[in-house]
Amino acid sequence: EVQLVESGGGSVQAGGSLRLSCAASGFTFVNYAAGWFRQAPGKEREGIACIGSTDKSAYYAASVKGRFTISADDAKNTVYLQMDSLTPEDTAVYYCAVDLSVSKVNGIVIPDLAEKEYDYWGKGTQVTVSS
Repeated sequence: EVQLVESGGGSVQAGGSLRLSCAASGFTFVNYAAGWFRQAPGKEREGIACIGSTDKSAYYAASVKGRFTISADDAKNTVYLQMDSLTPEDTAVYYCAVDLSVSKVNGIVIPDLAEKEYDYWGKGTQVTVSS
């Protein structure tokens, strides 16, 4: 059974940093795409960062590009999201997700920020940024 467990959320002041972790189990950490999504109160869930297993290529939403960094440690079956220069607009529940039915181009996994691409989801972790 595939399981994803997020951790590292919490409360921080504007300008601060947090590092989220997503521990994965129940599948081999090869040939996957992993993504981080968030849902703020009253808003739809949005994809903010994704990474492909082959070459660890990463893509970001414009709202977080330059401030957030996604990474993956295959040996630990864990995906991370380093969040810097946080603002109150980053307040949301953050979810990690994995796509095991990945598409490849020239043998390289191409990750996607589209929610519909992801097969498995964690339960989320709350991030609150105060001004």
